[in-house]
Amino acid sequence: MDLTVVAYVIYLFISIGLTVWVARTLSRNGRIFIADVLNGNEKLADAVNHLLVVGFYLVNIGFVTLYLRSDVGIDSARQLFEALSVKVGVVLLVLGVMHLGNVWVLNKMRRRGIMERQQTPPVAPTAWTAPAGA
Repeated sequence: MDLTVVAYVIYLFISIGLTVWVARTLSRNGRIFIADVLNGNEKLADAVNHLLVVGFYLVNIGFVTLYLRSDVGIDSARQLFEALSVKVGVVLLVLGVMHLGNVWVLNKMRRRGIMERQQTPPVAPTAWTAPAGA
């Protein structure tokens, strides 16, 4: 079997496995953060979390498959490892950048929600008593 085909199979296995692991980790741990951003609306948080995961899979697996092609011939085990390290490294960087982008957007939404909650005027007192000695 051609080593280029072996590199493709290993690359797809590692990259798709990493994408699934990252998506599950972000989904599980990010749900609480999304619920906070959405003021505790659990159903909406679950829906947004699911949509983010689907989008994450589409973008990352699309990138992984587009980045599959290699113009360099692989003739030795050394070239196999070098090609895999470059490809998997780029996939990891893309996963990290996408994660940071998602966190940045959600943090902006969270801060805006906090600011809106702080700007609501206080409720007028319901029972007021005169200070002692007045």
